Amino acid sequence: MYITAKEAVKKWGISDRRVRILCSEGKIYGAYQEGRTWKIPCDAVKPTDGRYKTKESLILVLKDKLETLKKRRPLTEGEVERLNEEFLVEYTYNSNAIEGNTLTLRETDMVLRGLTIDRKSLKEHLEVIGHKDAFDYARQLVRENAPISEKIIKDIHYLVLADKKEDRGVYRRVLVRIMGAAHEPVQPYLIVPKMEELLERYENSKEDIVTKLARFHIEFESIHPFIDENGRTGRLLLNLELMKAGYPPIDIKFTDRLKYYE
Repeated sequence: MYITAKEAVKKWGISDRRVRILCSEGKIYGAYQEGRTWKIPCDAVKPTDGRYKTKESLILVLKDKLETLKKRRPLTEGEVERLNEEFLVEYTYNSNAIEGNTLTLRETDMVLRGLTIDRKSLKEHLEVIGHKDAFDYARQLVRENAPISEKIIKDIHYLVLADKKEDRGVYRRVLVRIMGAAHEPVQPYLIVPKMEELLERYENSKEDIVTKLARFHIEFESIHPFIDENGRTGRLLLNLELMKAGYPPIDIKFTDRLKYYE
């Protein structure tokens, strides 16, 4: 006998998305997918939650890892550049793949090296190049320790949205909907005041950098200030601020996108 994901939600008291993630990760023994429906054994035991129990515990782990990383420095200039090159390939691939770009990791690497991929669209090539240019710009801002501003946000978006000249670095002028999301982004006339409020809250926040950046990212994506490329722009802003705070940039894997959405 089997139950559905919705029935498991009621039984275990967790979200529908969490149940589906646990099923897809193989953490519910005996569960299988039939079409779009998950079949879960009636006697299946609720998996233990391997996620961090509190925000504080995660922050402590991250700070500990940062200190460990600092002890392994300094690296030579050549070593740093090599690591940055390797990171950029994977980061560009994953961030683009999350938004629907079909270039593989190897193809992304080839485009970054100046090659053209047969049977792949110009748009997908430009997304790779634009993302690289935006990340290079972010690294320059880190060296300058430039405070985040609406201008910087628009500049990063301008570089990312390489295939739509009329929309680059410009707040949207129409109402949009996010596919699959219950939340509706703000009306266009509210974007400017909402972005001003967001930046002011971020600047004045006394929270640790990781917590306030997570909050900033969620609110930025909720505002959805641009017609397109809000996701890539938001993740670049995350890394800009992390690097300014001494953290290494992060790469949210395409395979982890469901956890990221959650």
